[in-house]
Amino acid sequence: MEHISTFPFGQPVRELAQKDRTPKQVFVLGVYASAVHARWIGNDGKQIVKALAVASEPEMFWRGESAAEIVQAVSIPSEVGRLEVASCQHNGPSGVALDKFFLAPLGLTRDDAWLCDLVPHSCVNPGQKKAVERAYQPLVRKYRLPEVSVPEVPKRFSDEKRREAILGEILESQAEVLILLGDQPIKWFLRFYVPNWQRLSDFGTDEESYGSMHSVSIAGRKMWVLPLAHPRQVAQLGPSSVRWHRTHQAWLEERASSLLGSSDAA
Repeated sequence: MEHISTFPFGQPVRELAQKDRTPKQVFVLGVYASAVHARWIGNDGKQIVKALAVASEPEMFWRGESAAEIVQAVSIPSEVGRLEVASCQHNGPSGVALDKFFLAPLGLTRDDAWLCDLVPHSCVNPGQKKAVERAYQPLVRKYRLPEVSVPEVPKRFSDEKRREAILGEILESQAEVLILLGDQPIKWFLRFYVPNWQRLSDFGTDEESYGSMHSVSIAGRKMWVLPLAHPRQVAQLGPSSVRWHRTHQAWLEERASSLLGSSDAA
């Protein structure tokens, strides 16, 4: 994994890629990689940060395995407190949601899926940025802590080079179905090859149209596209859309289990 920048307390931000590169049935495209989160506690026993991103997740759509061990490996000066693993809602929830609400309902496991993100590394969201500026940055000079350089969530989630790299992975995967998680994979990948659709709602917002497969040609390769809501919406991970949650639940109950074995296409 390529090292591109640094988390609080010095762990490198790394680029992630699919490890098992054997042929797959589906190719799953998300937005950006998550991180391992720690609870930062001061020497007075008080919580400094509830969930601070301190390391890259070890694999695509990580499910939180060995989170405590990863956090324990992060070196922190005793003068600034200690780190404990954050709750499971902060470590691997998107990976758990992928298995529970996307792959399993389709009759798939991780062995059947090639996983990818538009941005293949962690990004610092506004909440994390505020936590770093409030709690970590004032201590950098005093305790000679590593400077933080985690990239911010980008305004543009892909460029031509990244889209070509993703296309190369799709071809390598030999997958016949491309699963897109939410608006961004549609906006920053699919529309450059199939301009009909710009966002998830363009495929339809009612329960009958949601979660249908669509026959497309991407750079001359015919395949099926299955656009679905992002795991954040489906599993209600923080602020999320009630509409997309309910629509996906209806899809799970009524259509998902038979979808890949049918000709349910538009």
